[in-house]
Amino acid sequence: MFCVSPIKIEKYMAITKQKKTEILQDIEGIIDGAISIVFVRFTGLAVAETTAMRKGLREKGVGYRVAKKTLMKRVLSDRQFAGELPELAGEVAIAYGNDALAPAREVYTFEKQFKDKVAIVGGIFENKYMNASEMTVIASIPPLQVLRSQFVNLINSPIQRIVTALDRIAVARS
Repeated sequence: MFCVSPIKIEKYMAITKQKKTEILQDIEGIIDGAISIVFVRFTGLAVAETTAMRKGLREKGVGYRVAKKTLMKRVLSDRQFAGELPELAGEVAIAYGNDALAPAREVYTFEKQFKDKVAIVGGIFENKYMNASEMTVIASIPPLQVLRSQFVNLINSPIQRIVTALDRIAVARS
């Protein structure tokens, strides 16, 4: 006798109207509450890799949600974002957070780690649609603490040179 597991059947069954409504409400809440959103294409990730990525994102305060693209597009079409929605090809998820840079930066980290399996395909930044290259540029912006330390070093550099010059003058006179 041929037996199919219920899990495999559920995978190919249509989503009920009630479940679609729940997913739409969830996506609406995510989009309304997030400061920035990254559209993530993922393909061929093993369960362990997906789990590790979700855990890593969660530790950095970044949420990750997989949903049907048609449902995502329905919610996004109701919003008034500037620009044009990037093409969402393949399996797409959204990474989101309350930090403007963290979702892009953290997804970019996993993009480098998982090479061809994870990629940034676009996003929403400051209420504007961004394409993949623009989101990658945003992802490369260092964290605030690093920027602050770079700024302090920039200010400190001329002061150090003056002190070194004065020290050499003092040694030369002695």
